[in-house]
Amino acid sequence: MTSFLPATVGFVRRHALVALLSMSSALPLAAQVQPAAPTAPADTTRKYENPGDLPTIVKKPWYKGKLVTATIVPAVLIGYGVSTINGNGFYSSYDARRDIQRNFSGFHTKVDDYLILAPYAELGLVALAGVESRNDRLNTLLVIGKSELIFGALTYALKNTTKVLRPDGSTRNSFPSGHTAQAFLAASIVHTEFRDKSQWYGVGAYTIATSVAALRMLNDRHWQSDVVAGAGIGILSAHLGYLSHRNRWGRKPRLKGVSAAPMAWPGGTAGLTVTWRPE
Repeated sequence: MTSFLPATVGFVRRHALVALLSMSSALPLAAQVQPAAPTAPADTTRKYENPGDLPTIVKKPWYKGKLVTATIVPAVLIGYGVSTINGNGFYSSYDARRDIQRNFSGFHTKVDDYLILAPYAELGLVALAGVESRNDRLNTLLVIGKSELIFGALTYALKNTTKVLRPDGSTRNSFPSGHTAQAFLAASIVHTEFRDKSQWYGVGAYTIATSVAALRMLNDRHWQSDVVAGAGIGILSAHLGYLSHRNRWGRKPRLKGVSAAPMAWPGGTAGLTVTWRPE
């Protein structure tokens, strides 16, 4: 009896161990404990480059900037005008005058003296008709004033430095055409203010400006180079007027978030601090 008990106990222990091993092997892999994977240390060298994961602003190429897009067309016109002064270029100013004199000999009119203001008249009539422009009236007038100053300075400087003789031989201030520059400046203002409403406002204004340029040559007052460069100077002046118009005058900011708090200055002087944020 004594020898039978140890043998029985050993038999039970062996079978219990086998049962446990078989149960552990039957458990799913997910239930078995896996060693934790080592975590990589956080990269703190770039943590201040974009705090808050804000969207990255993509910078436009230089050739798509506002200054380039505003000056490319005027630069082409002015460059072509300069290249055709006198007898230069594929179709020079002398060639153009010869053809005009052959087909329109004795032509004379003063309509061009009045047409230079026609684009501005169109601007006023369209505004009075209730068509909403890009800027309000005050800011439009400010842009026109700055553009006119730029146009006047450029035209005066070029006329007195180049001293090109007019086709009719009257004076040496032919280049560039002031009438043409003035007309295209006004046409560019009309186009910019109403192009979001309809492109036909700009088409009408530029048609008037082109008529002024043609009449200046038909009247034998300007060369081809004068009117082409004048058109570029007029458009350039208007574009620079808009580019330099950063502030929007005539719009009073409304007070928002006004707060006041007492404060004490050094020495015991009491005061009041008022803060506000314009909307």
